[in-house]
Parts: sequence; C-alpha cells; structure tokens
Amino acid sequence: MNAETDPQGSYWLDTAPPGAPAPPPTGDLTVDVAVIGGGIAGLSTAWELARQGREVAVLEAGRLAAGVTGHTTAKLTALHTLIYDRLRRTRGPEGARLYARSQDSAIRHAADVVAELGIECEWEEAAAYTYAEDPGRVAELRAEADAAREAGLPAEFVTETGLPFPVAGAVRVSGQAQFHPRKYLLALADDLVRRGASVHEGTRVVDLTEGEPCVLRTEAGGSVRAREVVIATHYPVFDRALLFARLSPRRELVVAGAVDAEAAPRDMYITPDRNTRSIRSAPLADGRRLLIVTGEHFTPGTADTEERFARLAHWAESRFPGVTLTHRWATQDNDSTDSVPLVGPFRPGGRHTYVATGFGGWGLSGGIMAGRLISDLLAGREVEWSGLYDPRRVGTVVREAGAFLKHQAQVTRHFVGDRISPLTGPGIEDIAPGEGAVVRVGASHCAVHRDADGQLHSVSARCTHLGCLVAFNKAEQAWECPCHGSRFGVDGRVLQGPAVRPLPKREP
Repeated sequence: MNAETDPQGSYWLDTAPPGAPAPPPTGDLTVDVAVIGGGIAGLSTAWELARQGREVAVLEAGRLAAGVTGHTTAKLTALHTLIYDRLRRTRGPEGARLYARSQDSAIRHAADVVAELGIECEWEEAAAYTYAEDPGRVAELRAEADAAREAGLPAEFVTETGLPFPVAGAVRVSGQAQFHPRKYLLALADDLVRRGASVHEGTRVVDLTEGEPCVLRTEAGGSVRAREVVIATHYPVFDRALLFARLSPRRELVVAGAVDAEAAPRDMYITPDRNTRSIRSAPLADGRRLLIVTGEHFTPGTADTEERFARLAHWAESRFPGVTLTHRWATQDNDSTDSVPLVGPFRPGGRHTYVATGFGGWGLSGGIMAGRLISDLLAGREVEWSGLYDPRRVGTVVREAGAFLKHQAQVTRHFVGDRISPLTGPGIEDIAPGEGAVVRVGASHCAVHRDADGQLHSVSARCTHLGCLVAFNKAEQAWECPCHGSRFGVDGRVLQGPAVRPLPKREP
C-alpha cells in the first residue's frame, strides 16, 4: 500500500453504513438505567437489561458501533494471545479457569443471540491460533497450551497451521468465531428500540452526579436521571475511581484487502512477534475473501503512524502475495495493569454506578461478557467470576505493581517532561500542508495544523482530560494524548475520550 494513496477507513463502517442518526433527547429524561457508550460493551449491557424489562437509555457521543468496536479486527475468541499461563501464575488455576469460562460463555451467548434475532452478520465458526515463528518461543507456547487446557479450553500445541508460511509452533483452540461486528450491533440496537429502550446518538455526557437518582449532564445542556448508570465509554470519562492510573492506552493499525479465497486463512491467528501480527479473513460478495492484518501497536501520540502503516502493509503483501490492500484504519484499546478487564461497580462506596473497561484488545468477547455480568449484578444475581473482574479488587496490587509503576512513569514523563523540555520541532512557518506541530506562542503551547489549502488551525496543546501535551498523528490527521489516549480533530473537537471537552481555540 503506497503511503501516497488515500485508502478507505474501516471496512466494517464501509459495509454497514449508518442510517438516520438517533437524535439526542428532546428534554430531560428519566430511566431505570442509563448506559453511556454505544459500542459492544454498552449495547450488550443495554440489551441484556432491556430483556429484563428495565427502562434503558443508551447515550452515545458519536454514532453507534462506530468507535472502537467499529474499528476492531472482529475476532470472537477466548484465546487471548498468551493470557492463561500468566493468569495461572498471578491468579492461580482457579482465576485462569474463571477467565476461560467467562470468555467462552460470551462466545456461546453471542451465537445464541445471532440465532434468536436472525442477525445476518457473516458469522463463521473458526479455530483461534497463537503462533510464533521464533523457535525460542516454543516453550512459552507449550506452557500456554497447557494452561489454557487446564483452564477448560480445548487447547493443543501444534506445529502445522493454515498459514502460507512455516511456524515454530502454535496454540490452537477450536470452536471460536468471527463475524461482522457492526451488523451484529446495529441489529442489537434495533431490537433494543423494539423492546422500548431509547437510543441517542450525538449525545456526549460531560458530568455525573451520583445519588438516588444519579444525574448525567450532556454537552448540549440536558440532563438524564437514572437509578443506575453504566459507564461503557472504552476509557472511563469520569476519573473519580482513579482507574486511569490502572489503564494504559494502546493503538494498533489495520490493513485489509481482497485475496483469492483459496489463499485466505480461514482461521484466526495472532503472534506476539514483530510487535504483534493478527490475521483473519472475512467473506466478500464476489467469492473472494478480505484479508485483515493488525499490528504495530504503540502508545497514542508517540509513533510515526505513516511509517508503521507502510511496515504493516509490506508484511501483509509479502506474506500473502496477490492481496490488493484497499482499506486501512486504526483501533485503540486499554490494557489494565494486571491484564484482566475492569468490569463491575465503578468505585468503592459507590452504589449505583458500574464500569466496563480495560479489555486489552479483546473487547468483543469481553464486551459481551461485561454486558451479561453487569446486568446480572443489577438484578442481584451471583456470578462466579464477578470477583475476578471487580474494579475494586485489591488482591492484585502487589502483582500489578511493576506494570503500574511503568505506566505512571510514562505518564509523568509526558505530564512533566514535555513542559520543561525545550520545543525542538518546527516553527509555525515550517509546518507544511497536512502537517501539524506543537509550538510555543508566548507562554502557551499551541497545537497548530496547516490544512491542504494552507490555512492554519490552532488549538490548545493541553489535553482537556488532565493537561498532558498532545502530539500530531499525520496519517489520521488528529491530535493524540500520550498519557491516557484522548484524541482530537485538527479543529479541537473530541474524537475519543477520556476527554469530554474540546481543545480550546488559540491564535497562532
């Protein structure tokens, strides 16, 4: 894929375009449960609650299933790279077993939902593989296969796969699935409305007052009152639980294109090698398959995204000769410091707020699991794995200390170091069309972009979440915060939280 081309964005959005937007509330709204976020975690939670007869409102800042879920690789599997051997060591065999059961249960539940609602979402059963080409990782793969099998998955160590190149070894788990996530979720949203729920797009929530009821304030000035609130915004938009200290954002790139059906992998693959390579394919109307390759993960605002896109495209074209790459996009997720998502009560002492976050790149099975778990908690039902995912968990503090301190050191470096270090980048006059840079204007840091027509657009360079300095992503024409992953358009508007307020305009 030539860097000079202008490929399309997410294939999932391209092939399941949005209809008319669901409008914001026309006035103040009162419901049983307000769900903030219209991705897979939010819509899954809302759907489960609506099935229980709850009066539910979904509040989405943009369009449904167009954020993180609309940019996923769309694998639905319980094999999450090399998670089980780690869990067996840090949480014990029972912790690994609960993780496997909860994730596998989510996959089976999704299959039942597809059948119940008759959803046309290109559902395909497939095996999942974690592989390595490096013989030095074989022992690690064998340990993972043993741990996953001990946890209850049908896992085995193999040396042969359906990939068109040799591997040193792989963990294989059968009976997993892949699908079109946006078609699945739009069908779920339609059924939500049929069940009496209200769905609102273009409704950014900017404030939460906990109480009985809880009160949400929207960017437009309206309010939503709810007995219970579920925060399913990918990265929590409210910081009172201090979860931002236990989450690190990770951005990954995706390239995709048509390949002859006989050359396409029919199963799902991932390797931790080469800064991650994830591979799957999806059916196309002309009988060919869409090859989807993901990798090159990095902290937002810290990498040359264009260079990494080129590297990923070269790898895909060299490993799958004949592929014609037509799409590229980026996705983002958050890693928790102990590798387990945070799903359940939002904070200690809180009684009516819940959160779902930290899925570590596995948000499809994790989001469906979260929807079922939160709906069960709200109904007062016991769930055997609720303690595993509880955001208030304290038993893992020692085990996650290393990752916690590493993440906080990175945040501190950006939060403090970027302010005291002299700016060595270009001045305003040096910014070329399509480029952007953080420059000092008087005592302020300004994020300045020059558009294709040569016009300058200047906004504050301080993220409105906690004040870290943003950096420019040329490939996606966006400002990104390296501390907690907030993203902004060149005009300062919020593209992705945790920030809820735009970057203020500045004079260049």
